[in-house]
Amino acid sequence: MRAVDRGLLDRILEELRADGISVSDGFVPMPAVRALADCAALRRSRGEFLGARIGADSNLQRREDVRGDLICWLTGEQFPAETQLFAALEQLRLGLNERAYLGLVDLEVHYAWYPPGARYARHVDRPQGRSARRISVALYLNEYRSAADGGVLRIRGDDGRFRDIEPVGGRLVLFLSESREHEVLLTQVPRLSLTGWFRGRE
Repeated sequence: MRAVDRGLLDRILEELRADGISVSDGFVPMPAVRALADCAALRRSRGEFLGARIGADSNLQRREDVRGDLICWLTGEQFPAETQLFAALEQLRLGLNERAYLGLVDLEVHYAWYPPGARYARHVDRPQGRSARRISVALYLNEYRSAADGGVLRIRGDDGRFRDIEPVGGRLVLFLSESREHEVLLTQVPRLSLTGWFRGRE
């Protein structure tokens, strides 16, 4: 994993303050990307992935026209590659707190696998009436990818403009959960990521 040093932390915080979005290429090297993708494939073979739902609490529903990915929450026993990644993300959380007093207390994360033809319509990551999710996290686990493959993350600004970020393997994207509407555009090939949130207290 990439060392979470002062230089990296300073750049991430500078980008978040300036634009609400930070992109770090090569946060995870390709051998680790492959190892994590293998972990996800094994979990899929064991039936641990379920169709993602939208809504909250008793109103949760599966709507593939809105959100077509399958997800697997990482809440229990982890494989070694996952443990190493969690250690790096924990180092990042602690560093962000130390440098900017963000009050981040934990991380919730899941794999998100998009089959060809899937997308995730425009949304925000913070459910209405809840404030715990502070920084959204996406780490891409796609070893080979071209622009024609689709599956781009489109993040919108308050001025109506948007930024498109390709899901390149090893790339880590952080953005402010409260203020950034975003979507995953239609993917033409399978798309895999680890997606989650650094959370504060409600």
